[in-house]
Amino acid sequence: MFEQPARDPGSPVNDRLSWLADQLSPDASTVGPGGRLVRRWLPAAPAGTGRRRWALAGVLIAVVMIVLGAVALVGGGPPPEPPPALPSARPAAEARAAPPTGLVISVIGRVRTPGLVTVPQGARVADVLRAAGGPEPGADVGALNLARKVTDGEQLAVGIPAPPPAPDTPAAAAGKLDLNTATADQLDTLPGVGEVMAKRIVQWRTDHGGFAKVEQLRDVDGIGESKFQKLREKVTVG
Repeated sequence: MFEQPARDPGSPVNDRLSWLADQLSPDASTVGPGGRLVRRWLPAAPAGTGRRRWALAGVLIAVVMIVLGAVALVGGGPPPEPPPALPSARPAAEARAAPPTGLVISVIGRVRTPGLVTVPQGARVADVLRAAGGPEPGADVGALNLARKVTDGEQLAVGIPAPPPAPDTPAAAAGKLDLNTATADQLDTLPGVGEVMAKRIVQWRTDHGGFAKVEQLRDVDGIGESKFQKLREKVTVG
């Protein structure tokens, strides 16, 4: 192989490089990079105009960067996830003050599932029978008023005679009706108490959780002092 010595670029190349460096170097009449080379490509302008142009260009670039950054922040990521909805809770005092939602009835006799059943407010004897599984085949329910509304705490005898009250209770001995267990039909037999008044007594008992004393009969709408004096010897509170 023949060896060829490196060629010297010579003075023309060096002269060109020196000229280019001189063109790019700034002088007193040029603001910013580029020197005379940039000045050749820009139109001539009065003194001071170039400084304002560079300042304006810098402001425009800053505005563009701010706009692009704002767009990236607003639309660049996924939308924020909303917080989960929390279940609302009633205050404890309101929950304690809520009235009971059902009536508890004792069912005895010839039904499929005797015992305690719970029925909604305003339920009737027919609803209680359904809640107890219905009467047994051949059970006589003719003595029951299926349309009668039941009251909380009463006992319903199906197909058998209703048991008499215990003889050792004060109410039974005195022949008094217990305001907390008597049915509307039983209260209807009291002097001065008709069907409407009997229902009012039962409703007051349901709304207030029962009678604590006989004197609370005065709080029932329609029972004045004279009527209360007639009733107080006929009723009791168990």
